[in-house]
Amino acid sequence: MRATHWSGFCLLALLLVACDRERAASAPAAAVADVMEPGPPKPADAPRRTLAYEHTVTIKLAEADIPRRIDAMQQACFSQSVGACEVLDVQQRGGDHPSGSITVRVVPKGVDLLIRQAGQGGDVAERTTRAEDLAEAVADNALRRSRLEKEHARLLEFQDKPNVKLEDMLKLSERLADVEAQLDVANQQSAQQQRRIQTQLLTLQFQPPGVQAGGSEIGNALRDSTQIAATTMAGLIRVLAALVPMGLIAGVAWALWRMKRRWRVAQGD
Repeated sequence: MRATHWSGFCLLALLLVACDRERAASAPAAAVADVMEPGPPKPADAPRRTLAYEHTVTIKLAEADIPRRIDAMQQACFSQSVGACEVLDVQQRGGDHPSGSITVRVVPKGVDLLIRQAGQGGDVAERTTRAEDLAEAVADNALRRSRLEKEHARLLEFQDKPNVKLEDMLKLSERLADVEAQLDVANQQSAQQQRRIQTQLLTLQFQPPGVQAGGSEIGNALRDSTQIAATTMAGLIRVLAALVPMGLIAGVAWALWRMKRRWRVAQGD
């Protein structure tokens, strides 16, 4: 009877040891699975934005409201009520068909806000959006900046070394100044690229109802026809003024050559 109890006890102990070993073996596997299992992408893994957007919007608005609306757009940009905004260009034209435009650079969230404000009481007749991919330009400039920064660091290290000859020091200073100038240009290009990517160019064009963009351009061309004709005539006069002296010189040379040829013929006779 005791042998039976002892055998049962030994069997139970063996089963407990086997279970512990299975847990120990499965724990590393579970840990490895947790490590290998891909998690959600981190913000740093998200693709970087490299598109530079430009928007052009044509708005039909009553003639009397166009100047006031352009002023309102300027104030909205100056006050930063639509986010970071900068006015780049403002134009107003009078005549039979008054019109105007304003060009700003604004953060993406401010584009639609400005368009809605500009179109109040009017009609958004046309909207075009253009995107330029700056990925290659940004990558090239980043590579150039990295190379220049490494070279700049090496030059500074060499400059701090003792017993540098005067001739080498002069060459080193010249190269260092050249590298710093190139690095400044690369940094400016990088800042401009980031500015174009982080903000968007928006041009708001205001026209009275019933005026077509093409018709306005034709009217401007007709009004400028007199100036174009005068400029063309002035150019022709300048060309003739330059050719007349050359023609006189050529005529005198030809006359002398004819006289000399006749004199030789007469001497031969």
